[in-house]
Amino acid sequence: MVADYDAVVFDNDGVLIELTDERLLAEAVQEAFAAFDVAVDEQRALEMVSRDDPPDEAFEREIGVDPEAFWQRREANASAVQREAIRRGEKALYDDVAALESLDHRLGVVSNNQHETIEFILDHHGLDEHFETVYGREPTLAGARRKKPNPSYIEQALDDLGTRSALYVGDSEKDVVAAHRAGIDAAFLRRDHRADLELDVTPTHEVRDLRELADRLAPRSE
Repeated sequence: MVADYDAVVFDNDGVLIELTDERLLAEAVQEAFAAFDVAVDEQRALEMVSRDDPPDEAFEREIGVDPEAFWQRREANASAVQREAIRRGEKALYDDVAALESLDHRLGVVSNNQHETIEFILDHHGLDEHFETVYGREPTLAGARRKKPNPSYIEQALDDLGTRSALYVGDSEKDVVAAHRAGIDAAFLRRDHRADLELDVTPTHEVRDLRELADRLAPRSE
């Protein structure tokens, strides 16, 4: 890897901060259903969390709840449970996030998590000063449909940064696909929770952690 990028854009969950316990997100789903007097068991809620697909017309026919209203409630609940987990220290920053301080690039964040959640994380941990642009998904069905692997939010971040000479750093296949669709390079971060993941797409780079990323992006003396 050579230091010829103007900007580096990061995914959030699994990259900057630990993944959220899916049981917490399932709880948020169940509470969203309960707000509309519908009961679902934890298994169904976990399946919805795993798929993370916005509800459609079939959902409305089956459940009898307006998809947009349900989704907005679910998004608010999911953000609330994550913020509380962060306050309790159950969803912590990775130690190697300190390596960001050595990067000389313009930086951004693009996440599939809720925008409200991302803003809270950066503010809570004092990271907001590092990033010039930040995008999480908007708490609407339209916002959910723009999440990765759709490159929409990445493209918005690149417009804000004023460059297409950028690297996107993520820990999933969706991240690699979204970066390539946006026309930029992708670095796959193979943390421990991705140790055995086999990708069906090829990232431009692969690194073990953010320290290795920062080292490989550092300018080399002639």
